[in-house]
Amino acid sequence: MAPSTGATTQVVVVTNPHAGGGKPDRFDLPGRAESMGAQVWPTSAGHDAGILARRAVQQGAQVLGVAGGDGTVSAVAAVAADTDRPLLVIPAGTRNHFARDLGLDIRTPVPALNALHDGVSARVDLGMVGSHVFVNNVSFGIYAHALLEPGYRKDKARTFATAAPGYLRGEQWVEADVDTPQGPVTSPQVVLVSNNPYHLATPRYLGRRLSLTTGLLGSIVLKRPTTPPPDLLYYLRDQLHRQGAATPAVITWSATSITLHSTNRRLHAGIDGEPATLPTPITCTIRPGALHVLLPKNRPGTPPHPRPRPPGPQRTRTATPHRPETGQPPENALRREPGKPSGA
Repeated sequence: MAPSTGATTQVVVVTNPHAGGGKPDRFDLPGRAESMGAQVWPTSAGHDAGILARRAVQQGAQVLGVAGGDGTVSAVAAVAADTDRPLLVIPAGTRNHFARDLGLDIRTPVPALNALHDGVSARVDLGMVGSHVFVNNVSFGIYAHALLEPGYRKDKARTFATAAPGYLRGEQWVEADVDTPQGPVTSPQVVLVSNNPYHLATPRYLGRRLSLTTGLLGSIVLKRPTTPPPDLLYYLRDQLHRQGAATPAVITWSATSITLHSTNRRLHAGIDGEPATLPTPITCTIRPGALHVLLPKNRPGTPPHPRPRPPGPQRTRTATPHRPETGQPPENALRREPGKPSGA
């Protein structure tokens, strides 16, 4: 359906028809949402997600929905936060990191629509880099470089292979200094700043955010190795697995503000998987509880807090019982909004 020019609607769902290889149409999300009383506005070359969301608010929408990948979600989330509208997140992208950490079923986008009739309200944090909102992370380094390649969307693996050699040979790095608790790190290999810290203590949940309400950014800085590793991505993952043991290669910490300084006027970055060029110095901040989300009552949920493994080079893994990822999120994962009606 094209954007309305007259009649108001209570709920507008902005969809990216191409997200997840055409997932919105494959799951008939437009038809399902419209049958529940929502209007569905697809993005197009002349109507990006942010523009459509602002138009929806101007025409009286009380709830904003978004079906797409993380970049589409962050564009609509920015409008929802600025106008204090509840946001319904429908996981219709490829990876759906934000939806996953909200506790939604990322295998199918359909159950998320149940929030329109039987939803619960919560508040979660948003990250900011300059004037840009991010729901997941801001990255600098090989990933940001790959995003700039024209073929990234069609063939991500090949694009990474094209972008990687300079980083693997130590010929490319992030041309910036990063303030860390251990002092400034000059020209790191990778910098990742996340909206709430990633869990790094146990391999099973590596890269998950067990809470979106800590009021803190997470930061991961991979220093340039003296000898370039044969596989940078494997090296990064291995170093993250070693967190808790002594490792000088990676610095991880949480803070309300993280800054990169550079002699360059601008740096390439990836913001929720979308390429961007940012003026320096670059400061990332957090907006605690800035986003009001509308969630279905029944959702897989993030895993319970895993038991941390003991620190030290001679550590042994602590056995923990397998927990299926089908329970409710931890109590501190979301800030509940008591007394709010489910639909607005």
